[in-house]
Amino acid sequence: MSRRRGPAGVVEPVDLGTAELEPDTDNPGGWTLLIDGTPQSYVDLTDPTALHFEYVRRLASVVDTATPDRGPLRVLHLGGGALTLPRYVEATRKGSVQRVVEADAGLIALVRRQLPLPRNADLRVRAADGRAALEASAPDRFDLVVTDVFDGARVPGRFATVEFAGQVARVLRDRGRYVVNLADGPPLGYARRQVATLRAVFGEVCLMAEPAVLRGRRFGNVVLVAAARPGTLPVAALATAAARDSCPARTVSGEDLDRFVAGARPVSDAEPLDSPIPPPGLFGR
Repeated sequence: MSRRRGPAGVVEPVDLGTAELEPDTDNPGGWTLLIDGTPQSYVDLTDPTALHFEYVRRLASVVDTATPDRGPLRVLHLGGGALTLPRYVEATRKGSVQRVVEADAGLIALVRRQLPLPRNADLRVRAADGRAALEASAPDRFDLVVTDVFDGARVPGRFATVEFAGQVARVLRDRGRYVVNLADGPPLGYARRQVATLRAVFGEVCLMAEPAVLRGRRFGNVVLVAAARPGTLPVAALATAAARDSCPARTVSGEDLDRFVAGARPVSDAEPLDSPIPPPGLFGR
């Protein structure tokens, strides 16, 4: 049973934990979604292009550079949260076809009720296991696949293996792209292995992260972008967007990424690896 917290906040049990929707006191249309105390999404109902989380802006830069004509895209989102990125795609790429797979049916119901989706959008959200849905998808179907799957504050290992990446590559169109959000901290061993994992499947990979994260000074988000064909990622455009962001990030590719990987081994289904546990107090709770 749900209970109210404050004049507009909501705390509600969902299938995989406890969801909180906290209103932004500085913005009447703004809401933050937390799951078991971990911030997951920020949504501005009055402006879906207002992206408050830095990692979401990295994901959005991949959307922005997916095609030069800014035309509609076919997008598969694995992990839904409050549907921040699907709302952004709908606002900036009118006519896009989007499919969202979120494991938590209760969370989907809460978000639909409290944070309504844009009308007349070809945006379908369903409760299912993300990997199973990916494996059941037809080949060559999507321009973009986004993986932003967390169990609490950790990426489940089965969404971060060579076999999983192979399924992503299978459903992408010829010039399609894959973008994944993960989290890591010093000494970035998980991120290095994830780069190696994607490089085992895709022809080109780049990485975006804040300098402090890359230098091993703190725990944070790392966004990886991949394409089947070498030389087809818009690395310069992604780097420009990351550098100009209010929380600037570095973009690492080519030989610099070779040095970053430093012989790390790809991860397989035989030994899946969850992302590291964040340090205590990271989210102020």
